[in-house]
Amino acid sequence: MGFESTNNDEASSSSYGLVDPTSPLLPPHPSAARLSSQPKTFANVFIAIVGSGVLGLPYTFMRTGWAAGALLLAAVAALTFHCMLLLVRTRRRLDLDDGFSKIASFGDLGLAVAGPSGRAVVDAMIVLSQAGFCVGYLIFISNTLAYLFHLPSNPSPFLAPKALYIWAMLPFQLGLNSIKTLTLLAPLSIFADVVDLGAMAVVLGEDLAVFLSHPPPLRAFAGPSVLLYGVGVAVYAFEGIGMVLPLEAEAADKAKFGRTLGLSMFLIALIYGLFGVLGYLAFGDDTRDIITTNLGTGVVTVLVQLGLCINLFFTFPVMMNPVYEVVERWFCGKRYCFWLRWLLVAAVSMSAMLVPNFADFLSLVGSSVCVVLGFVLPAAFHLKVFGMELGWCAVAADVGIVLLGVALAVAGTVSSLQQILTSKEVS
Repeated sequence: MGFESTNNDEASSSSYGLVDPTSPLLPPHPSAARLSSQPKTFANVFIAIVGSGVLGLPYTFMRTGWAAGALLLAAVAALTFHCMLLLVRTRRRLDLDDGFSKIASFGDLGLAVAGPSGRAVVDAMIVLSQAGFCVGYLIFISNTLAYLFHLPSNPSPFLAPKALYIWAMLPFQLGLNSIKTLTLLAPLSIFADVVDLGAMAVVLGEDLAVFLSHPPPLRAFAGPSVLLYGVGVAVYAFEGIGMVLPLEAEAADKAKFGRTLGLSMFLIALIYGLFGVLGYLAFGDDTRDIITTNLGTGVVTVLVQLGLCINLFFTFPVMMNPVYEVVERWFCGKRYCFWLRWLLVAAVSMSAMLVPNFADFLSLVGSSVCVVLGFVLPAAFHLKVFGMELGWCAVAADVGIVLLGVALAVAGTVSSLQQILTSKEVS
């Protein structure tokens, strides 16, 4: 996922953007010259979804089995795509004016469908998901640095090697997160995209070489007990629901937006599946929660890992920006408040110190807030707006998605918390 420069310095709920899903991305009537072609829309969807979550997929496939992991990934991709289209249809039904929608974000849609309470629910989920992504970033960075540069171990979670790296980053993050405007960080978009794609390419090449030289024993299915874990990580990996309405609003050919979105999702699912399967095929039961730490300490792999760390370090303030906008609106009347930002950065940092495993935390965030954002709310909003106009089959489908989402959120959250509480630090 990459940064996108905007004039209003707002951020996105997707993994790397500057567009706030709770605030309008576009003016009510953008000029046609600024609308996105199909290739640009395709690229924007790809950038909005693909992020650091992919690095936890091989470990997840090791836990679930390669066939079970691939099937879960495909099912989550299909359901995510369906729910993205539900959001688009709901927005179109509510507010279209000469082809340009005034509802430009998920938060706007929540307000239009369910009033202030609807917006409050979306805002709360955005805050939790964005903060969760940032906790994941710090876990990734600190675990990677602890793997590359060993420090003396300590039993205290606040003095462990990974915690020391988080403490070292904290002053710099406080400074970065005090910046009112994120425009200066926008040029890092190219760097972010190149590093992400480069990391995947290096990992895939190393995976294939290792597998061909020493194929390990593998399993296709590991049993039902780990399916919830796999669902949580898969949902996290496909999180990007907050960018769908802004992307559709700026698409030049809105009639073909669904087809473009579907093609992007299919390609992303294919890449994710290949990445997860090959990572597990290469290292078997030795697959680590961050696949790059399986690659050794060669020059290229170290550079890739450091590049990913730098990328996520500078992505952190961008991802926290939607949190600040919502929380400052709640408590400070939309006024900038540096001490509140510092408090949130400190809370996120402390949380990262307490979670030992990167993929376990991905599963928790995916199972909880991402399921609600990605499945429950789109189906509920769609059902409320269209009602019985849908027909019994469509109503049953929406109700089924809501019930499935709630069940997955409750069961998956409990399962992920149990896994985190019983996990030990990956050495």
